[in-house]
Amino acid sequence: MSEDKCGPNAAQNAAQNAAQAGREQPWLIRTYSGHSSAAASNALYRTNLQRGQTGLSVAFDLPTQTGYDADHVLAQGEVGKVGVPVGHLGDMRALFDGIPLERMNTSMTINATAPWLLALYIACAEEQGAKRAALQGTTQNDILKEYLSRGTYIFPPGPSLKLTGDVIAFTYRELPKWNPMNVCSYHLQEAGATPVQELAYALANAAAVLDAVKASGQVPDSEFGQVVGRISFFVNAGIRFVTEMCKMRAFTELWDRLARERYGIADERFRRFRYGVQVNSLGLTEQQPENNVYRILLEMLAVVLSKNARARAVQLPAWNEALGLPRPWDQQWSLRLQQIVAHETDLLEYGDLFDGSPVVAAKVEELAREAMAEFDRLQAMGGAVAAIESGYMKQRLVESNARRLTAIESGEQSVIGVNCFTETAPSPLVAEGDAGILTVDAAVEQEQIGRLAAWRAARDGQAVQAALDRLRQVAADGGNIMEPSIAAARAGVTTGEWAGTLRLVFGEYRAATGVAAASATGGAAAPKDALKPVRERVAAVSDRFGRRLKMLVGKPGLDGHSNGAEQIALKARDAGFEVVYEGIRLTPAQIVNAALEESVHVVGLSILSGSHVALVGEVMKGLEAAGIDDVPVVVGGIIPPEDAATLKAAGVARVYTPKDYDLTRIIADIVELIDETGELAA
Repeated sequence: MSEDKCGPNAAQNAAQNAAQAGREQPWLIRTYSGHSSAAASNALYRTNLQRGQTGLSVAFDLPTQTGYDADHVLAQGEVGKVGVPVGHLGDMRALFDGIPLERMNTSMTINATAPWLLALYIACAEEQGAKRAALQGTTQNDILKEYLSRGTYIFPPGPSLKLTGDVIAFTYRELPKWNPMNVCSYHLQEAGATPVQELAYALANAAAVLDAVKASGQVPDSEFGQVVGRISFFVNAGIRFVTEMCKMRAFTELWDRLARERYGIADERFRRFRYGVQVNSLGLTEQQPENNVYRILLEMLAVVLSKNARARAVQLPAWNEALGLPRPWDQQWSLRLQQIVAHETDLLEYGDLFDGSPVVAAKVEELAREAMAEFDRLQAMGGAVAAIESGYMKQRLVESNARRLTAIESGEQSVIGVNCFTETAPSPLVAEGDAGILTVDAAVEQEQIGRLAAWRAARDGQAVQAALDRLRQVAADGGNIMEPSIAAARAGVTTGEWAGTLRLVFGEYRAATGVAAASATGGAAAPKDALKPVRERVAAVSDRFGRRLKMLVGKPGLDGHSNGAEQIALKARDAGFEVVYEGIRLTPAQIVNAALEESVHVVGLSILSGSHVALVGEVMKGLEAAGIDDVPVVVGGIIPPEDAATLKAAGVARVYTPKDYDLTRIIADIVELIDETGELAA
């Protein structure tokens, strides 16, 4: 058996094989994972490492990402759904039990609470006996893109940028092998960014952070190159893999230019473009989901084929992510794809395959030129923070996404199995129904709340309060919060208490939605007269009711992925609806109150975190209590068939999933639903 050669020691063996055969050492092989509880996630990590994974990529649940403890009202239904809940040092210990952090390379997808999770990680590693200087890994820590895409921000952009800078200034001294910031263009593409926008906005985000660190005075000018050298990127790779490969070569050139010209970095070591990648999840389809395997492979090739622009770490989504949470077997399948490309093919035996290609050179030059033009526009506005606060960047992303969806809806952009070649035999991969995805037991939330209560009861309350007082004082004085955060972690402070203390200092923030000023087609031509019949129907029903049809689009819970909600709001507005959309992170009670005050004709809820049953149930109860349960409710998200049946049994009128890509048809359906229901709030 060759388990030792190809299993847990794969990283060491790959290095030895590379030296012996003249092959490049493979990239770090990761799977993005975490669910239910720290103990369950630990078991998954240890299994994946045994199967040959060479690094960890930790997914945190939404309460952890947004700074709430499991027993907070906004955490209801969200605990353990899209990642692992980490509420305190005890959870971090359980998460990495039996995993020596001094020898591990750990990536943590965390932004608003990045200083806190890094503090917990350091405290846990030091308990294991690890030295800070030996720790290797990455905190995503790119808060600016959260205002544009994922929505897990807490504080306003200014204070958030300061916290990002604190992590960078701390780690370059204390954790020299750590990547303190992963400039994350991945979610920009998921929000609709074109390759040009992905390049320009990611570089603008990096420049805003580096400018802030430089201005803070925490890093001497003579050592600033070390800071620039530790900045890494986390990018997306879409299905147009030639363009995506050229994008990565352009990224490499532009980052070198920015480091050299803007920051005067002469040492080439500090100008190297270092990036990890998760290939595109936006293009994964619910229809014929087995085709996603081919999409994932092609997208991966974009970031590994070109040696001079090759990813340092790769993680792949599972084929069934458009259906629900992947099972461990599905993650293993994605892991095996990476291993086949890295270990079976001859890819790593050759230099760059594209040097000297005039086609590639021309495309790279085009992307770089257009990206720098957009970058310069952002700088003229005052930089990324100003462009975010004005709503410009969000609006551009919403419009780009609208163009993409319009092209799919019209058939201009082909998606196999969705708008062409739709005939298919039943897939045996999904024959098991909901058994084909991972489901999180509803008891997980109460178990986490129980562990949280036990943790609070066992700690030294005076030590906790002293640590929080110190944290608040340092934050108010403008000092670096990392050491006080590590001290708070050791004292037993919880995630919600850490974030709550900083909320008192910095306040909270609600970002622009990007919908108000956006064009429904982003400036592109819509499908010829596609919406005209729907507009006429909206006008007719509005006339019959005596007022314009009104739709409330709401996002209950902590899910910040607002793309679907934004596009529905845009399409409904373009069809003639009056639309009420107040952005992300609303409680069920707030949604019910808005429905009551605005006298809406329909309530549309968008939830992609897997928390649809609990959150929609609370909204339905609230509507009934308010006496407006005759207002129809429609729900959109990644919703398995059994859950869709549960929602309909609870009174939900329509359930839309990723297979319902035709937004015009959805709006037409909603108009007919309102008309069938009758005059509800006229």
